[in-house]
Amino acid sequence: MSYFSELGLAEPVLRALGTKGYSDPTPIQKQAIPALLEGRDLLGIAQTGTGKTAAFSLPSIHRLAADPRPRNNAGCRMLVLSPTRELAAQIAENMRGYAKYLALSIQCVFGGVPVGKQARALVHGCDILVATPGRLLDLIDQRALTLRHVEIFVLDEADQMMDLGFIHPLKRIAGMLPKERQSLFFSATMPKAIADLGKQFIHNPVRVEVTPQATTAERVDQYVTFLNQAEKQALLTLRLRAGLADGSVERALVFTRTKHGADRVVRHLVTAGISTAAIHGNKSQAQRTAAIKGFKSGSVPVLVATDIAARGIDIPGVSHVFNFEMPNVAEQYVHRIGRTARAGADGIAMSFVAPDEKSYLRDIERLTRVKLETMPLPEGFTTEAARLPLPSRKAVQDALADDGRPAHHRPRGNRDGERRGGRPDGRGRPDGREGERPRHSESGERGPRRPRTDRSFIQPAGGDRPDRARGGDERQGQRGPRPADARPAPQREHRARDERPRDDRARRDDRPRGDAPGHARAERPTAPRGDRPHRADHDGKRPSSHKGAHSHGGQARDGQRNGGGERRGNGQRPVRRQARPQG
Repeated sequence: MSYFSELGLAEPVLRALGTKGYSDPTPIQKQAIPALLEGRDLLGIAQTGTGKTAAFSLPSIHRLAADPRPRNNAGCRMLVLSPTRELAAQIAENMRGYAKYLALSIQCVFGGVPVGKQARALVHGCDILVATPGRLLDLIDQRALTLRHVEIFVLDEADQMMDLGFIHPLKRIAGMLPKERQSLFFSATMPKAIADLGKQFIHNPVRVEVTPQATTAERVDQYVTFLNQAEKQALLTLRLRAGLADGSVERALVFTRTKHGADRVVRHLVTAGISTAAIHGNKSQAQRTAAIKGFKSGSVPVLVATDIAARGIDIPGVSHVFNFEMPNVAEQYVHRIGRTARAGADGIAMSFVAPDEKSYLRDIERLTRVKLETMPLPEGFTTEAARLPLPSRKAVQDALADDGRPAHHRPRGNRDGERRGGRPDGRGRPDGREGERPRHSESGERGPRRPRTDRSFIQPAGGDRPDRARGGDERQGQRGPRPADARPAPQREHRARDERPRDDRARRDDRPRGDAPGHARAERPTAPRGDRPHRADHDGKRPSSHKGAHSHGGQARDGQRNGGGERRGNGQRPVRRQARPQG
């Protein structure tokens, strides 16, 4: 604690550090805090887990406490930008701990939650605002936030900002910030594109680089196993089950490249009896927060994640990192395995490499200058893998019940036809309809539909109504037996228009036509028009409107169709329809 005291930090800040048990600073804190206390801009190059949050939080909180000012409506004095929601929430939580004994207002805004509540929290302004770029611009566009009063600006994980496509939002934010400010720019790597971006935010900065670029943690043992893609799931399940049983695996992070791949891994692990949660972009914010909370508390020892969790998430006690799928960007490997071996602890990183991923491994070894040690498949792997259970329907439902998809996209029912909300006696529906098939299969796709003609469940109990909805059984007897190549059931119920008897056609209207005064009709022509009634040419005067005539295409239809295909109209004699020419 003597070092922080020598720096001259405010007494409330020193007291908060004592509460947290901080005594010795990290290398980046030793180099960054003195320069920041002088008000200099900073360019920091350091991996996650090196103490960057405390490096920029402690001197900034000290500066705000030493110069108290009234809060500006919809404004903030310090702005911290983070690429992900989890990292933003973590930064805000740490800063609240450092400012525990100070009257500083700290707000955190990010997507996935209602924007209205966040806007109301900013009405009277705050001292420190931690935000993601997208939600920050949303609040600015709604005029719920202004950046005119920012005194300290921090851009954390700038290289991940670039990877996530935030380059244009960042340039827009840079134009809104006041020119007189202190800027801090942090990145794990510093390629030319990141350096060019930094020039828009920082001026004459102090450069702090505590580790060589793209180096891996020194206390991480790195292994690689070569196998086929189809064997990865079995190997992961066996190693996690054995490690959790003997205590060698305390908490494990499993990384996949895709969101659907993460859900698939969770389903298999849950079926094998391993408590697992997933975190990725398809999860709601509440689900992601619950997964992180369970993983930190130890109730969920395995967390499957995409690269959204590869940066900045400080989870103590992660003993193993499994690269279920190798990242296609070599730098991402460094951030993945950086989730273990934190705070001086040891860690193990295991990578599963399929034949089509060997090029990714070569890029990683070339970047890190570390040759991964090969670990062969365990003895009896084929036999043990064959004994693993496949995901059951219940495991699928349990794994997908919290996956953020709408309820109508989730699997419904089981093999017995029981639906959600069914009766406790196992019958499929509370209204007595048993044996209905579930609307969706276990994969979420629609199952086979009941034939449209099978509507026996709506048949009245008395049976006095003709059963016309059972595939046309009565009419089938009139038509004779169906041929072998008959149409499918949904189409047999309705015969084509040309096949129906003329006497069977329904009358359009039973009212007499042609009774409107002043509308005499000439004799209608007898030109064949298929199975549609013949129409007479109108006398050129379109009637305004009356119930006995229908206008269509410039011609008036009136008269009544009888069962023999005749027309009666305005006292004219019936006109017999001619047959349609064949050929």
